[in-house]
Amino acid sequence: MPSRLAAVHWRRHVKVLEVAVVSLLSRLFGLEDDSPNQPSSDTETVRKIIREVDRLDPSEARYLAAFAFVLARVANSDMEISEEEVRRMEEIVREVGGLSEAQAILVVRIATSQQLLTGGTENFLVTREFNKISDREQKERLLHCLFEVSAADESISLVEENEVRRIAEELQFDHREFSAIRSRYNAKRSILK
Repeated sequence: MPSRLAAVHWRRHVKVLEVAVVSLLSRLFGLEDDSPNQPSSDTETVRKIIREVDRLDPSEARYLAAFAFVLARVANSDMEISEEEVRRMEEIVREVGGLSEAQAILVVRIATSQQLLTGGTENFLVTREFNKISDREQKERLLHCLFEVSAADESISLVEENEVRRIAEELQFDHREFSAIRSRYNAKRSILK
């Protein structure tokens, strides 16, 4: 019986987190929340994370959401998001967004979930939005971070490298600029091993 009770508790916790994630996604991506009932049963941890993320300026939140989604796009390019890639994305999002560890974990979990659910249809749209809201330095920083996520498992696969190349093109980097950034990660590129 303890396992059945644990499963019920886990499902309840997942449902609360799911509603919180939808609410947070709505705010980060500027979407309306269609759910008529906001749960009063959010755990204190979930409420605290949401309050802290709510403190972000809407434009900062939109930038961070797009940034995290594009990171997840590269992580998922080989159809598998590894734990190493998730950890590296959490570190990057924490640093870039100035977030707490809990906030970074939540943002990355949302981004990876959205990537798995809508990646194919949203990849270009979110990258295009990132292109509009970021300056050249931020775009270059993203490209470096994409290679760092790809190299999280000590090897950048050809599939991952090609996805970074597509993103670079969508961000209007030419081949020379892309190659200059990519060259810093040559030791990790599987094609050169």
